[in-house]
Amino acid sequence: MSKGHDWKKLATESQVVAAGRPEKKPDGALNPAIALNSTFHEGGPIGYGRYGNEAWSALEEAISVLEGGKTLIFSSGMAAISSVFSLLPQGAIIVAAENGYQGTTTMLKKMHEAKKLEVRFVNLPNTDEVLKALPGAQMLYLESPTNPAIEVVDLPVVIAAGKKAGSIVVVDSTLATPMVQNPLALGADIALHSVTKYLSGHSDILLGCVVTNDESIFERVEQARRYGGAIPGPFEAWIALRGLRTFALRMQRSQENAMELAKRLEKDPRVLKVRYPGLASDPYHERAKSFMKGFGAMISFEVKADIAQIDKMCNSSTLITNATSLGGVESIWERRRRWATESHTIPENLIRFSVGIENVDDLWSDIQSCFLAAKIN
Repeated sequence: MSKGHDWKKLATESQVVAAGRPEKKPDGALNPAIALNSTFHEGGPIGYGRYGNEAWSALEEAISVLEGGKTLIFSSGMAAISSVFSLLPQGAIIVAAENGYQGTTTMLKKMHEAKKLEVRFVNLPNTDEVLKALPGAQMLYLESPTNPAIEVVDLPVVIAAGKKAGSIVVVDSTLATPMVQNPLALGADIALHSVTKYLSGHSDILLGCVVTNDESIFERVEQARRYGGAIPGPFEAWIALRGLRTFALRMQRSQENAMELAKRLEKDPRVLKVRYPGLASDPYHERAKSFMKGFGAMISFEVKADIAQIDKMCNSSTLITNATSLGGVESIWERRRRWATESHTIPENLIRFSVGIENVDDLWSDIQSCFLAAKIN
C-alpha cells in the first residue's frame, strides 16, 4: 500500500486523502480494488476470505495513520466492541459507563446478568467515581464524549489511573473522531470506532474498527475476528474508504455548524439546557480544551415541553432527519428516551442532535418550524 510518506508530518486533511492508496507504479490504479474473493491462490499471506482482503487492508491502513496504531475492521461497531470484550476471561471485572452508548451498556448488562463479566457501572465524567471503581478491574471501558449526554471524560487522568491499576484501557472515540482526539496518544491500549458514523460519513454501510499498538492485543482481536466471523464485506470497506477521503472536510463543517447552532439554542427560551463542550458555559468546556483538538459535532439539548410535543417536534422536521444513528453528512436528531434500553439517567426531554454539513441557517429555520409545529412556545 501507500509508501513514501512521513505520516506524522502530514495534517489529518492530507492523511485522509493519501493513506490507503495502492503503491505508485506506471499505469497503476489510484484506488484499491474491490477484491471479491472467498479464497486465494496458495503461497500468499491471506489464504482465505475470512482472514483478509485487499479492500480491508487499504481501509485499515488509512485508519491506522489517523489513530497512530494498527487497525482491524469489523462488520459493525458492535462486532468490534464484542471482540474487545472477548479479551476478558469469565468473571472478569470491567468498569464502564452507566449512561453511555445504549448498545454497549445493554450488552454489558446482559453479560453481567449471565455472570460472564462483573460490571461496575460508573458515571465516567466523575473522575473520583471512576478511580474508586478501578481496584481489581481487568478492563476500563471509556467513551468520550459520552453518548447521548455529550459529557467529556478526563481521559488523560483516568487512562493513566487505569494503566497504573493494571487494566486494559479502551476508549470508544466514535463521537470525537481522530480529528478531535487520539486515545492511543493519551495512553489507551485500544481505540474503538463505529466506522458507520463519521469515518465513512454517508449513512450507507455498517462497519467498526479496533486500533491498538499492543501486539498481543492485536493478535488476540484478530483471532476473535478470524474465528468469530464478524468480518466486513470488501464492498463495504471500499465504500468506507471512499467516504473517509472527505472526512476532514465533513468534520470541519459539521463542527462549525454545531458550534453555531449550540450558541443559538442556548439563547432560545424554549430550551432548558444545551450540552455541547464548545460552549463556554458547558461544565466540560475547560476539560475539553485541555486535551481535545476540537469539540465535535454532537449536541444534546433539553426542551421545555412534554414528551408528546417533543416527539411532534422531531417528527415535524423537513431538512433534519428524525432517526437514530449519527455522523453522516445529513443532520439527524431524535428523542433518546424513546428507546426502552436508554439509560434512566438521560432526561425524557433530551434530543440528541448529530449536526450535518447543510447550510446552518437552513438548519436553524427547520428547528424553528419544528418548535412552531409542536406548539412549543
